[in-house]
Formats: sequence, C-alpha cells, structure tokens
Amino acid sequence: MKKMYSTAIMTLVAIHAAGAQVVPKWGPAPAVFPAGARFAVLQGDPGKAGEYTVRLSMPNGYVIKPHWHPTDEHITVIRGTFLVGMSDTVNAKKTMAMQVGDFASAPANMHHYAIARGRTIVQVHGTGPFQLTYVNPADDPSKKVAATR
Repeated sequence: MKKMYSTAIMTLVAIHAAGAQVVPKWGPAPAVFPAGARFAVLQGDPGKAGEYTVRLSMPNGYVIKPHWHPTDEHITVIRGTFLVGMSDTVNAKKTMAMQVGDFASAPANMHHYAIARGRTIVQVHGTGPFQLTYVNPADDPSKKVAATR
C-alpha cells in the first residue's frame, strides 16, 4: 500500500515538474441545470459509477433552485461568490457566502439551493452517477425542455 501511494505521489510530482495541468474543456451544462451555465468534466464520467470531478461556470445571478443529490457532493469555489442555502425555497437573505478557495460538503439527500454572485465557477467532486433532483419537479429545466419537444 505504501509503495502505491509513493508511486502516485511521484507521478504527480513528475506531472507538475513537466508543467502539465488539466485544462477544462467547457461546453453547455447538462439539461438538468438552468440555461446559461457552462460545464467541464475534469475527471471520470459523472453519469457513471465512480469518482468524478466537474466544474460549473455560472453568470451573475444564476440560480439553481432547491434540489438534492442521492450521494454526497463536495464543492470548492474557484471564482466568484457562491451563495448556498439549506431549504426547500430560495431566499438570498438566508444563504452562506462561499468565497474563492472555500470548500463545503453537502451530505446525500440534503435539500439546498445556490445563487452565483458575479461570474462564479465551482468545482464539484463526488461518487457517481451524479444526479440532481429538484424539490419542486416544476423547477427541473430538463423536464421543461422535454415538454417543448
């Protein structure tokens, strides 16, 4: 086990020394997110079982309405301010402001919502498959897209 960690650390040191870095390849966010966000997969496949790391870029004022996930979600703010609230209704006055570098974990099934203040990028990692279920099914943008087809 110790040799495995040693090999992994040596690999990371070699990658860093070579100047390599992960450059996000941005595209539209999945339909479960409101329009206007961009999405990048850094590691894994969030649609499958296993570890994943993604980034979500949101414009100022972007709101992700109350929702929950069946697995733990771990969030790090990369840019901007990410306002997070724990409730079944959105109330900007009852949020916690997460700044660049801040980290939070949301346990599985915890109802929460988020608002971007300024252009905001968050990095999310967890164990897939990633699922987002809105507390109010009418808030799910993917259902609205399907209904208009």
